[in-house]
Amino acid sequence: MAMQVTETSAQGLKRDFKVVVPAADLVAKLESQLSEMKDKVRINGFRPGKVPTSHIRRLYGKSIMGEVVQEAVNEANRKIVDDHKLRLAGSPKFDIVGGQEEMEQVLEAKGDLAFTVAVETLPSFEIGKFDDVAVERLVVDVPDSDVEEAIQRMADQQRAYTDREGDAPAIANGDKATIDFLGKLDGEPFEGGAGEGIDLVIGSKSFIPGFEEQLVGLKKGESKTISVTFPENYAAARLAGKEATFDVTVKNVAAPGDVAIDDELAKKFGFDTLDAFRAAVRTNIEADMARGARMHTKRLLLDALDGRYSFELPEGLVETEFDGIWRSILNEQAAGGKTFESEGTTEEKAREEYRRIAERRVRLGLVLAEVGEKAGVKVEEDEVTKALIERLRAFPGQEQAMWDYYRKNPDALGEIRAPIFEEKVIDHILGLAKVTDRHVTKEELIKMNEEAAEQAA
Repeated sequence: MAMQVTETSAQGLKRDFKVVVPAADLVAKLESQLSEMKDKVRINGFRPGKVPTSHIRRLYGKSIMGEVVQEAVNEANRKIVDDHKLRLAGSPKFDIVGGQEEMEQVLEAKGDLAFTVAVETLPSFEIGKFDDVAVERLVVDVPDSDVEEAIQRMADQQRAYTDREGDAPAIANGDKATIDFLGKLDGEPFEGGAGEGIDLVIGSKSFIPGFEEQLVGLKKGESKTISVTFPENYAAARLAGKEATFDVTVKNVAAPGDVAIDDELAKKFGFDTLDAFRAAVRTNIEADMARGARMHTKRLLLDALDGRYSFELPEGLVETEFDGIWRSILNEQAAGGKTFESEGTTEEKAREEYRRIAERRVRLGLVLAEVGEKAGVKVEEDEVTKALIERLRAFPGQEQAMWDYYRKNPDALGEIRAPIFEEKVIDHILGLAKVTDRHVTKEELIKMNEEAAEQAA
């Protein structure tokens, strides 16, 4: 299909084009399509293959011309990209010159098709070398005491409890208390703050800090109102940092039984011997610490890369990233009953801050994509399959449906592939950078990652 393509504007990463397709070419394509339909269409009152083309045109002409127009638009997009060797940052946007009125003329095969195409391209920048990038890699040495503590916690899960004797036994540290409770903020019950017949092992630190300690000494059948303060980083934002009271009634008190840490305990967790159990626990702890250390190193590397590159960003990508972040922020505020003012800022300042975050993410995404492309980083199909299977474990009973969904939706599958690609690119860069190992304790690693998370929040 013949078409005239003219570049009308080029500013930064944005390019605008005007495309004109002669009416004669559109009509020729339309007639060709109608001719192909003649032998296939079935219309009451006509024998197969004997339907007049003029009748088919009256019935289907506009819808077929719509398909012809779409084909012309697609062909124009391909031509623009190929002829100008463009790398697009998003889908092209097209508008009919003259609007809906002109479009009607085109669909009725009475005029030329004229439309504009606006594209935004990816920026060009030099990657450079990474041998001058310095980052530290944390190494966590897991002492035997950490392994024994983990095994003890798992042993406690197998511990049997026996009701304490007497009419009114008192709660001691280590006991399992069965309680009813009602939480209140400013004297009013709050959602999720009530429970009945809840078992709580005193000293397990399962509840809010300060809650369990205030139950020690209470007797079966007694009630007490205790006061606590929710942690500042509490999961439910609406409760974080708030002072609350709980009306507690003790329903039962049970004393802990002995539990032996031996081969029999190991067998309850699927291991033949205690030594094999210890080895597996150590491996799991070391894997957790390695993931935390990886987060730290990756964060340092991304910070270094962010300060290393400066180039124009595609506005479309930034807007898409910002919109996603902003929706998440508004949803979190709605769920937690918070406002920008209650968080010590304004909507305008928050928008500026989250736009900077969006720009950082887009910039780093483009850098990592360019590095990966230049380095020939590939994500193998079996890697995607393995990651997808891990994702499906979060949907018990729906594995097949979710499998089919991901396999039939390239964009969804791309969400599985993207983080794998990113991690492989990170490994590639780390292999070229100056990486220095630093030994830290588990507590130091956890503190560093918590502080980093607070700064990012």
